[in-house]
Amino acid sequence: MVSHSHSHSNQHLTTSMPRRSSPLFRKRGGGGGGLGLAAVAYIAVDYLRHLSPSWHELLQPLLWIVLALVAITRVPSYKHWSAELRSALVFIAALVFMLCTLLYEMISVRSVTAVLGLAWHGDTSPLPDTGQWILLGLNEKLPQVIVNLLRARIVGLHHYLMLFVMLAFSVLFGSIEAPGLGIGARYMFTMAIGRFLRAISFASTILPSPRPWCASTRFDVPQHPHRWAQKFYVPYASDTRAISTVIREDMVYDHGVVHDDEYRPNWGLMSFLADFLRPLPDGEAAWINLLKKLEVAAMIFYTVDTCLLQSLQLWLGRYEAYGGWSSAFIWTLVAHSAQREVRERHHYTVDCIAAIYVGFLLWKMTGFLWPLKDTSRQARLNKLEKIEGKLYQAARDSDLDQVRDLLKQVDSAGQTKNQSGKEKGMQLFAGGTIIFALTVVLLAFVLTSDG
Repeated sequence: MVSHSHSHSNQHLTTSMPRRSSPLFRKRGGGGGGLGLAAVAYIAVDYLRHLSPSWHELLQPLLWIVLALVAITRVPSYKHWSAELRSALVFIAALVFMLCTLLYEMISVRSVTAVLGLAWHGDTSPLPDTGQWILLGLNEKLPQVIVNLLRARIVGLHHYLMLFVMLAFSVLFGSIEAPGLGIGARYMFTMAIGRFLRAISFASTILPSPRPWCASTRFDVPQHPHRWAQKFYVPYASDTRAISTVIREDMVYDHGVVHDDEYRPNWGLMSFLADFLRPLPDGEAAWINLLKKLEVAAMIFYTVDTCLLQSLQLWLGRYEAYGGWSSAFIWTLVAHSAQREVRERHHYTVDCIAAIYVGFLLWKMTGFLWPLKDTSRQARLNKLEKIEGKLYQAARDSDLDQVRDLLKQVDSAGQTKNQSGKEKGMQLFAGGTIIFALTVVLLAFVLTSDG
């Protein structure tokens, strides 16, 4: 009779333990849920701006409100705010680093245009690009429906930004591993490094734009070259003998007259930027206003790397969180964006190819930011190992109350002590995080050009 009772209790313990909702036995990660459908819905609604602007003005704000409300309703049931708190400083640091790289990028964009003057950009022919040749050739071979689809402006930077915001907020639904601020920090840090490397690249070797007219329409800089270009580039730009001589002597040998009639505004500590930004006397008075005007200009001259890097980080993040049809859909959008940027001559094909493999490498290098190592799970396993003997003894004694108490100890292992005293502070942090995140996203769409 005792043996039967013991076997019954052991069987009850064996069958009940995996059914518990304890984090020890819970399967990590989750399905994509409705995230893929939400992404498709957002792109479809936004595309209405081309088909029916009136419906677009009505449906897009409504979709934003619905998505925000759905995310807010999941906040009370979210159980990983302690992990979010640990990632908050890393998230802020990544945000500051990205803003610094954006500032450097904006200065570099204007500098590479200003140093040679507008005359050079207008007179210099674009480089031959075989990718553009292939796309023009396919236009003659493919059906018109497919050509129109390839030409369609389906997605842009703000779409990829919004889709990644959805990916980060899907942590509230258990679709990706916590913390959401961790994947946000990884995304911003990766983008910051990518944009920094991109700015260094185009500032190191100045290439003629695929759109020669854009410089004069987007930048208010002098027509003539800067004194640096007059001394180190202009004398040896086209003369074969001069190029050969400067290679052989490895010194500046043409000591012609260098005109230095640059306008130098009084910008205080930032006056050194005058040589890089080259303002005009009748132009903007403040250096920060010159950089603000670069938002659109940078998009025209150097947008494809940003677009592909941002879209690629989105695809890699979704693929690492969970695969499926939605990841394949995002990759299709990445390929469509790449060919459209080449087709519209926003950038050269080589830059699209470089953006793809650089994006892969950068995402793999920043894996230490997300997903984080689950230390609480290891703590629970260690606790289970320590009380294993007591657990089986309680099962033999048919002491189910003792079994429950021991399992509660396993569940609570690794959790922060005195958590009840910090519950109010955690609630404030949760509310502040959601409000901050939604505000930043809203400002990104309202105050910037194309996100």
